[in-house]
Amino acid sequence: MRLSRPMITLALLALTACGSPDGEASVPPTATGSLEHLAAEADCAPDLQTDADEIRQAICETGDGKFVLATFATDRGQREWIDSAKDYGGHYLVGRKWVAVGDMDVVTALRGTLGGTMEEGRTHHH
Repeated sequence: MRLSRPMITLALLALTACGSPDGEASVPPTATGSLEHLAAEADCAPDLQTDADEIRQAICETGDGKFVLATFATDRGQREWIDSAKDYGGHYLVGRKWVAVGDMDVVTALRGTLGGTMEEGRTHHH
């Protein structure tokens, strides 16, 4: 079986998330639920931008800064959205059928509340 680049990346993310000595113990279990539930957990009032069957997306703001919070109907839809969005760079906090996108400081702070795994967008430095 040939491993594709995304499969290798996911495997590396899974391995590094298990037993990393730099504070991983303080990351709570990954939150689940509706966009409104996740926003409440993050202590923000979501400003809904997209409300469709396959994706719901809102802008949120906490004391740490602004971020985009999106929930998805399917795991596949979520992964396709993340893979496309990563072309634009950014920092992603990923949970089951949800993602938060924002500055590194913001998503790092959110991880302390919502759990999840961190992913990085692609950079376009020449």
